[in-house]
Amino acid sequence: MNRQLLRSAFRTSLPVLAGYLFLGIGFGILLRSAGYGALWAFSMSVLMYAGAMQYVGVSLLSGGASLLTAALTTLTVNARHLFYGISMLSVYRDSGVLKPYLAFSLTDETYSLLCDGHAPPGVDPDLYRFLVSLFDHLYWILGCVSGNILGSLLPFSTSGIEFSMTALFLTSFTEQWLSSTDRLPALVGLLVTLLCLLLFGSSHFLIPSMLLITLILMLLRRREGRS
Repeated sequence: MNRQLLRSAFRTSLPVLAGYLFLGIGFGILLRSAGYGALWAFSMSVLMYAGAMQYVGVSLLSGGASLLTAALTTLTVNARHLFYGISMLSVYRDSGVLKPYLAFSLTDETYSLLCDGHAPPGVDPDLYRFLVSLFDHLYWILGCVSGNILGSLLPFSTSGIEFSMTALFLTSFTEQWLSSTDRLPALVGLLVTLLCLLLFGSSHFLIPSMLLITLILMLLRRREGRS
């Protein structure tokens, strides 16, 4: 593993650094306000590593939710990762022993960095993707633990802090919108999501919208292939 590889992976991960630190700090503070210390923050960020679900998990823990409720909630919140994984099968196909961690660490932001399947010239692509994923994970762990410790030292109101995850999703969408020349997938995702939100409500729209978006994009891709 050479310095060029480390520098390339670190530079690629920099857009995620600030977001994960601040979002992680927000989660850590929220977790501390619910009565859970730094060990909980560390364990959840290492083993779960699911930003939105970790925020939801605070409510599940403090509310004494059952395992079934936790499992169904996790499936609903993280269902989008099934579709990320499918689109990355060819990219991660030959990654060998690195594949389990690459699959585990495929968050929204890491996906946005690696979804094009390209790596800088002169570096091992699988190691490059592994390091980008690892750097992002470390940023999240650092933010979560720091926020939890900070929350114990500087107690303050956590009202509204859960909106930080929504803000990150909006930022990721805006960045991809500005950098992409083909905006049709983004428009499909936006319009289908709004439609499903109206039809199914805020508690049940996620899975139907993901399925419908996938179906429409597959049909569009097949049409483009024929043309």
